Amino acid sequence: MALPHADPAEPAPSSTAPGDLSTRLGAVSAGILDAARVADRDPAGITTIVVTKFHPVSLIEQLYALGVRNVGENRHQEAQAKAAALVDLDLVWHFVGQVQGKKARQVRAYADVIHSVDRASLVTALGSDESNVDCFIQVNLTDDAARGGVHPLEISALVDNVLATPGLRLLGLMAVAPIGAEPRRAFARVRDLSEQIRTQAPAATALSMGMSQDYAAAVLEGATHLRIGTAITGNRPVLG
Repeated sequence: MALPHADPAEPAPSSTAPGDLSTRLGAVSAGILDAARVADRDPAGITTIVVTKFHPVSLIEQLYALGVRNVGENRHQEAQAKAAALVDLDLVWHFVGQVQGKKARQVRAYADVIHSVDRASLVTALGSDESNVDCFIQVNLTDDAARGGVHPLEISALVDNVLATPGLRLLGLMAVAPIGAEPRRAFARVRDLSEQIRTQAPAATALSMGMSQDYAAAVLEGATHLRIGTAITGNRPVLG
């Protein structure tokens, strides 16, 4: 079902929300609820993934105590170590960074969802006859081919590739709004692309889009998975 493309009451979230972890989490949750209300959507259909890059395991433990179950990481070695340290917690691990082909098997060993499938060689590397992993195809919305993501004109072929590969379950599309672009316009484009692949993959209806600075716009354009970091976790620690 199409969602409205414009609303003067569009929420404007802040990526620098003050306060402690609980306060920031509450502020973002309220912002998501507000955006869902404007879009006439059920907020239960929106998954908030807290991206914890560079933050310690202790922060994830605090998030868990506050009810967070979906955690995102984008650096393999860091994600692998954190997943191993927190193996006793019922967390859903989302890998949201670029996956090196030679690390693909290691990533899928701990990741429940991989958001950055963007090429045929990676699809092959992630395939498995033994277990399934959920995934998104990442779309490149820029003119820079070096950036992560598949060109919009090549999505269809990659969808077929994923569907034909054992061990992968395609959830939908993922994208990052280009720097300097109007986020909602970018997310509307991803939603249109999602609708175009429905004949190939009727079940691939999810949309992973929206971060700390633009999650409200993403919700208004149908995002089902938000990848939010600093608005919840606060500024990343300064590494010495």
